[in-house]
Amino acid sequence: MDFKLSARKAVPLAGLAGLVLIGGFVYAPSAAPAPPARLASHPSSNWSQSWGAAMQRPLAGDPDSGPNWSTEGFGNHSLRQVIRVSTGGTRVRIRLSNLYGSRPLKVAGATIGRSAGGAKMWPGTMVPLTFGGGRSTVVRPGGELVSDPKPLSTSPLEKLVVTLRFTGATGPATFHRFSPQSAYRASGDHLSDAGSDAYRESTGALYYLTGVDVTGGGAGRGTVVAFGDSLVDGVGSTPGADGRLPDALAERLAASRGALGVVNAGIGGNRLRHDSCGDDRATARFGRDVLGRPGVRTVLVHLGANDIRDTPGDPCLRPGGPATARQVIDAQRRLIRAARARGVKVVGATIPPMKGALFPVWTPQVEKVRDAVNHWIRSGGEYDAVVDVDRIMADPADPDRPRLAYVYEDGLHPNDAGYQAIARSIDLGAL
Repeated sequence: MDFKLSARKAVPLAGLAGLVLIGGFVYAPSAAPAPPARLASHPSSNWSQSWGAAMQRPLAGDPDSGPNWSTEGFGNHSLRQVIRVSTGGTRVRIRLSNLYGSRPLKVAGATIGRSAGGAKMWPGTMVPLTFGGGRSTVVRPGGELVSDPKPLSTSPLEKLVVTLRFTGATGPATFHRFSPQSAYRASGDHLSDAGSDAYRESTGALYYLTGVDVTGGGAGRGTVVAFGDSLVDGVGSTPGADGRLPDALAERLAASRGALGVVNAGIGGNRLRHDSCGDDRATARFGRDVLGRPGVRTVLVHLGANDIRDTPGDPCLRPGGPATARQVIDAQRRLIRAARARGVKVVGATIPPMKGALFPVWTPQVEKVRDAVNHWIRSGGEYDAVVDVDRIMADPADPDRPRLAYVYEDGLHPNDAGYQAIARSIDLGAL
């Protein structure tokens, strides 16, 4: 089965976006390398992941929006985070990650409820979460923990608030740097507050929360994971508007009554073969961020743009200078083999036009490599289906450049209209 496409090249949106988000930042030296994560067990029952994020190392530097709490961590704080589920259910559970923590993460309490906007929660909707029957828990360094299932009826595209309570210093925090919704922090115990008065600090990042699972009420048909770089992560979309590619895909599935969860496992700047600014390379995190999700049945892969770029002054692209087309193709084949071994369908996305970006990523040699990789994605027959981002994003007058109506102000990443156009090209039946 193929995705419905327009005509011409494929576009790597995610890979390039990472430069904007991550370039110039260095992960915190205090965050010592963690031992391999112990993936939380999740039987293939009827659970789907309705929301998810890929975890990153703490960064020494400010995120684009607000303060950076990743390097300082948390102390006597309540942390409230807003997420939008992609599919609904009657029971819910959350996943907490201490993947890059240097010490055990002590969580004194956690709740979930319906969002009333900002840091507010609708009164009467709060559900206390437990872990092995207890209100408090400890997540070991490098580990992930799943809460006990709790009854909470949710609807597709509904926003929920997850609140975590800490009473002691956490150390540098495992987090995800780019989020469409703000996270809020309050001093002291405000775990159960419906109002937002105490939550006076906010930032555009996520901390510790790596997944929200649902079951019941028609949920449980499976999970689609979007895996890649900044194009998947959503660079160029409007903050707070849920305008990223996985968001647009979730909206299409919800409108078609398709009970598939959609997870955004994108990391800006991610590369296939080498780590980038401390973030694990795609071939190393695929098992954790894709195959480790409950109910995964399909993965959409968009990678390669950051591998082929020629930007020698960017510290995030060292080591491993510009990759050849063969190196990118071989790395993508590793992902395809790993997915097929688990019975997961694999959809490939082409690399978008790069010429004309307002920061140096394009050369004639980079264009040759991009064309070769895109030709293989389209015609190699190794992916189960293809999303031709390149053809969708290309300017008809100069296909090596993106069309202005679909591109963000950096001249490279899609804007909201671009992400919507890519999502509209997907044949939902192929998922």
